[in-house]
Parts: sequence; structure tokens; C-alpha cells
Amino acid sequence: MRRLPALVAALLLPAAQPVLLSTAFSTATLLVSEAAAQTQSSVDALLEKARALHGKKGSEREMIKLSNQVLAIRQSADAYFYRAYAKSDLGDKHGAIADFNQAIAINPKDADAYYNRGVAKSDLGDQQGAIADYTQAIAINPQDADTYKNRGFAKSDLGDQQGAIADYSQAIAINPKDAEAYNNRGVAKYDLGDTQEAIVDYNQAIVINPKDAEAYNNRGVARYDLGDKQEAIADYNQAITVNPQYANSYYNRGLAKSALGDQQGAIADYSQAIAINPRYARAFIARGIARSDLGDKQGAIADFNQAIVINPKNALAHKTRGIALEETGDIYRACKDWRVAASLGDLDAADWVRRQCQQIAFAHTLKPLP
Repeated sequence: MRRLPALVAALLLPAAQPVLLSTAFSTATLLVSEAAAQTQSSVDALLEKARALHGKKGSEREMIKLSNQVLAIRQSADAYFYRAYAKSDLGDKHGAIADFNQAIAINPKDADAYYNRGVAKSDLGDQQGAIADYTQAIAINPQDADTYKNRGFAKSDLGDQQGAIADYSQAIAINPKDAEAYNNRGVAKYDLGDTQEAIVDYNQAIVINPKDAEAYNNRGVARYDLGDKQEAIADYNQAITVNPQYANSYYNRGLAKSALGDQQGAIADYSQAIAINPRYARAFIARGIARSDLGDKQGAIADFNQAIVINPKNALAHKTRGIALEETGDIYRACKDWRVAASLGDLDAADWVRRQCQQIAFAHTLKPLP
């Protein structure tokens, strides 16, 4: 058997080693690739489960758990997004914002992350921060009607009704069938005193969505202000038909009935509003006024008392209780209420204190001589 010369053999043997090393490296690479593929598959499966739960009430904690499992494997904008969304639904707005921050840091072009962070900021009362986020989302996706709508709401909340109208109009241009955008634009126009144009927008919202309780209620308010109390009542009736738990519509219908002289009907509506929302201070005050008009001063005072329990800084509650107390002959306690109302900025109460309560105060500072 021939053998290769040693020198040749020495030169050839090393040549075989790289072949073996290359094979070993390929195997390791394959194993790493397979592991990475399995990891990616696991992450994808977890994210898919979270995505399926997205927006489903009661699934928030499971979404957070799934997102945490993904983040334990690797950083993921989607995982931060889903966890943020779940935290927001659970009321943890600050935690949600922190997670949206992370999602945006990973993917600065995620319009939905900016949008939802804006919603969380708005819920916390940071309307300027919300507007900045909505503006960034619009820069990324200028065709999202909801983002314009939300920015309009934030602007309206800050008193910029013209800016709000511009945003609602843009939302309508993108989606002419958006009943909410018409309703919200109507509210902004109403706040600017353009009641007739507000009604035009409420009409359009109702045409698009005949089950829009808010649009019926808001049109009722506009019609009430224009003096059309019966038409206002008809709108409130419709709003209540659509949503029997709409406390504001019962309250508003009560005001319209009271304006038409139907105090008993008004009291029934205020009572229904209170049954739906037991902390509805306005409804207690309105019911108290109606009861007082019917001669039930003690019933009125009881309602004003309840309104003050709900909100001790309600100037109108102190003012109206003072009136009822005065009418029962208790001018001393009436003056106490009017002083509180005056301290809270009620000018009528301040005038009554000056005209009616100075001598009362002096009398009560006097003490019998020994």
C-alpha cells in the first residue's frame, strides 16, 4: 500500500481539519438558527394570543401576562403596546404611558402608539400632551379620522372651539359617515353660540345614526335654548328611548317640564336622574327648586342638603338652601348659606348678605348683660 510522503501527509492533514471545522460550524449555526426560529415562533404565538385579546373586556390581566412573557424573551414594541393598552383599560394611565413610551422608542413610526398615549394623557387631564401625541400620529398617518376627532375633543376641552371645529371637519372629510364627529362639531358650534348650525350638525349625526342618544340630547338642549321646549322634550324622550340610563336626558327633560310649569313631571324626571346617578348634585338642586315652587320647603331643603353633602363647595346649593330657609323664616341660617355662596363667587348671594344680613350678624354677636 502506498503511503504519501510524510511531508505531503503533513501538508494534507491540516487540509482535512478545516473541512471538519466547517462542518461543525455549520451544525452549530443550524442549531442556533433553529433555536432562534423556535424563540421567534414562541414570541409570535404569544403576541398573537395578546392580539386576539386586544380590546376584550376582562382580558386585561392575561394580556399583561402574555406581554410580560414576550418581554422576558426580547424587547418588542407590540408587547409594550398590548401591555400599555391593558394597563390603560385597568385604569393605570401612568403605567400605560410608560409602556407606550417604550413602544415608541422601539418603533417611532407607530401612529397607534402615539394615538393611544394621547388618549391616556387626555384621561389624566393633560390635554396639551394629548394634542402633541395626536399631532404626531397625524404626521405619520394623515388619513385617520379618529385621531383628528380626539384632537378636536382635546382642543375643545381647552376652550379652542375653532380649532376643534377644524379637526372635526377634517375627520368628516375623511369619513363623511362619522356621526360622532358631526355631534362633537355641533357641541363646539353650540359653545360658540352658533345654535342653529349646531342643530344642523346634530341632525346629520341622527341621520347617520338614528340610535345616537347624545345627538338627540344635544339637539334638545339647543332647541330648549331657542325657546322650543316641546321639541326639546321630544328629543329628550328619544334619547331616553335609545338609552334608558341616560341621566342627563332625564335631568334636561325635567328642566323643560319645569319651564312649562309641570313641576310634578319635572320632579319625576329629576328623581329618575338621581336613581341612575345618586351623586347628581344638579338634579338634587333642581328637584329642590321644583319642590320649593310647589310649597314643599322642607323637601326642598332636604334636597339642597344632599347636594351640599355631595359637593360642599356648590355655590348654587348654598344659595338656594338659603332662599328656602329665608322663606321658612330662618333668616339667620339663610344668611350663613348666602355667606358661603358669596365666598364661592355668587354675586347675588353677596348682594343679599350686604342688604339683609349685616344686622343679623350684629344681633348674634350681642350677649346678655349680667
